[in-house]
Amino acid sequence: MKILILGAGKMGLFFCDILSFKHEVAVYDIDPHRLRFTFNAQRFTSPEEIEAFAPDMVINAATVKYTIEAFNRVMPHLPANCILSDIASVKNGLPEFYAQCGHPYVSTHPMFGPTFASLSNLSSENAIIISEGDHLGKVFFKDLYSELHLHIEEYTFSEHDETIAYSLSIPFASTLVFAGIMKHQDAPGTTFKRHMAIAHGLMSEDDYLLSEILFNPNTPQQLERIQEKLSQLQQIVSQRDGDAMKQYLAQVRENLK
Repeated sequence: MKILILGAGKMGLFFCDILSFKHEVAVYDIDPHRLRFTFNAQRFTSPEEIEAFAPDMVINAATVKYTIEAFNRVMPHLPANCILSDIASVKNGLPEFYAQCGHPYVSTHPMFGPTFASLSNLSSENAIIISEGDHLGKVFFKDLYSELHLHIEEYTFSEHDETIAYSLSIPFASTLVFAGIMKHQDAPGTTFKRHMAIAHGLMSEDDYLLSEILFNPNTPQQLERIQEKLSQLQQIVSQRDGDAMKQYLAQVRENLK
């Protein structure tokens, strides 16, 4: 299969590496400097180069802010039957785009990234495949993610957004609150250092990505749950209520099972 990857960032190059030994791969990026370390793949910096390549599938690994823009840039140069695909963590606008694009499509979300995951060992990571997509496209990504030993779930676009509000918005918001009250520590404890490492990793992400994940329509409900639990904990601590603290900790341990 001929596969065109849009964007030579970390995830784009990751997909290039894992696909280039079984497929004919090309990487397109408007910045030629980002293509310097592409291996075993063609390198394109202008949309016109894509026409001669005639890809069977496009994997859009552009930054979330530019996902749809990247599609629109290359679509006039794609074969009519080319499958469009994205790996975006935020699907805002994509269902509407795919509905009118005139191409078969498949949308997936690898639930890992280069900031925290070990891309050489993904056996403990997950991936979501959107159920509304093209059958052949879904089969392609099911096979690919299975080869990477990922756990795969199939959700609708709506179910994906609900899942992201829970699995990303809660830890993102909690980490932002933690980091928002931090000050330098000369002798930090182990737990503090681990939290700080997570905070530094999170803050290395693109501001637009962080904002869009937190702007998920399902996020406010999750933030209310955080506030509720924090208020409950604050009351227990203020009253030094040992019995209530024991019950609170027991519930937390139960949640972690």
